[in-house]
Amino acid sequence: MRPRLALVPGEPAGIGPELVVRAAQREWPAHLVVYGDAATLRRAAARLGLPLALHAPGQPAATPRSLEIIDIPHPVTATFGTPVPANAASVVEALTRAAHACLAGQCDGLVTGPVHKAVINQAGIPFTGTTDLLAALTGCEVVMMLANPHMRVALQTVHLPLRAVPDAITPDALARSLRIVETALRTQFGIAAPVIAVLGLNPHAGEDGHLGREELDILIPTLAQLRAAGMRLVGPLPADTAFLPDKLRGFDAVLAMYHDQGLPVLKHADFAHAVNITLGLPFPRVAVDHGTALDVAGQGIADPSSLFAAIDTCARLARQRA
Repeated sequence: MRPRLALVPGEPAGIGPELVVRAAQREWPAHLVVYGDAATLRRAAARLGLPLALHAPGQPAATPRSLEIIDIPHPVTATFGTPVPANAASVVEALTRAAHACLAGQCDGLVTGPVHKAVINQAGIPFTGTTDLLAALTGCEVVMMLANPHMRVALQTVHLPLRAVPDAITPDALARSLRIVETALRTQFGIAAPVIAVLGLNPHAGEDGHLGREELDILIPTLAQLRAAGMRLVGPLPADTAFLPDKLRGFDAVLAMYHDQGLPVLKHADFAHAVNITLGLPFPRVAVDHGTALDVAGQGIADPSSLFAAIDTCARLARQRA
């Protein structure tokens, strides 16, 4: 049986709507339910010159590729490339309703397009990102992991200034992240005994304390405790050599200490097919690995590869959980 996936286009002035229209041209190993503004999708389809069939819940599909839609209208007709704060509440509503549908068992997973955090905050809605929103809605501790066909990279810290990163890496926080990653690799990815590589914070993983003591004081003792509990952990490893192909083949995932330590390597390896997975939720959530791309929105040149990869990945994770 095909899983039922909630699909949220995201910022209406960005490339999300046209990516969803392109997704509607293909058959998927899942039933897609769009949570968003039907009018925006139809305008994107007209701009692209592509057919788009939408049907309400409980109504028969007009074509095999018709998308079911939960229509959540935007109060302002969006101009592609120019977001307006007045539409922010409806974007957040779409995310929230889609998440609740997953929690209620009405959908088996959630796929999200790019949102514009600054515009949502300009509307007076405190918003640090979809990942944080989902964590708050579900009451779960989560870890962000990006993946492509070559590697999986989880993040110990995400959107922090570099000055704040060392203080955020505590024994409890590190152990919590590794437990979440290890559990997800077993339950969502079907890896019976996952091996996780842990990067050091400092150059050369601290070089025995000469380049920083975080490895000696925090990482090494924490990894030793988790290994004693049965986890298969490698490291802390110097980040500059951990991603060599021969080494990567021995790992099921890599835990990077901060955003720009791991993600540039992953995106260089294959940006088009990279996805953002939220680990720790009670349902699979997979997002595109790019922003709203306002500069190309509505021009018909946006690459849908990341959204396509997100749909495929979410369907695969949903089937694994079934």
